[in-house]
Amino acid sequence: MIKVWDAPTRLFHWTMVPVFAGLWFTAEQGGDWMEWHLRLGMLMLVLVLFRVLWGLCGSQTARFSDFLAGPARIRAYLAGQLPVTAQPGHNPLGGWMVLALLLALLLQAGLGLFAADVNSYLYDGPLKALLGNDELAEQVTGWHKDWFDVLLLLAAVHVLAVVFYKVGRNTDLVRPMFSGVKALPDEAAPLRFASPWLALVLLLLVALLVFGGVPWLAASVAA
Repeated sequence: MIKVWDAPTRLFHWTMVPVFAGLWFTAEQGGDWMEWHLRLGMLMLVLVLFRVLWGLCGSQTARFSDFLAGPARIRAYLAGQLPVTAQPGHNPLGGWMVLALLLALLLQAGLGLFAADVNSYLYDGPLKALLGNDELAEQVTGWHKDWFDVLLLLAAVHVLAVVFYKVGRNTDLVRPMFSGVKALPDEAAPLRFASPWLALVLLLLVALLVFGGVPWLAASVAA
């Protein structure tokens, strides 16, 4: 067994599950639940921005440069010609799914910052005032709601892919994301892991940027 996934990557992955579910639930409930929807939306933005940074300077298997493959590598993988030691983390298809999910989540969170609570206007997105008028904010809200359907589709594809690998290829993708380790041949090259302290610093900086910077910007506009 070889360590493949670091703790920051695994914690991001499993934290996103309840956050995403909570966003879905609070949006469906509406009313005063929208206050929690806003908080969870800000938290999701923190997590996604952290994961983007971790994809640039984190551990080997977490980096985009490690798992975003070109056409030749994808063809080799589909043809079964890519050894497992060449893809210890995300496989070439899974890597692009990760990027698609991150970009989709980032867009959803961004739209939410400018959206309006069209029923009461009590829980508008913190940057709604930047749009200048309620009509445009309501249009952005419509995009925010429609894009959630795209997110659900991507999430469904992700889950179905995990099931396919488990049933069709006898490959468990879930257990390694909990334990961090995966069964790989002995000749697999050692993987490089970044310091968890770096992850903590990045997370705190992003949290400060989102939970401090966004309200400051909103207050500046209101003034």
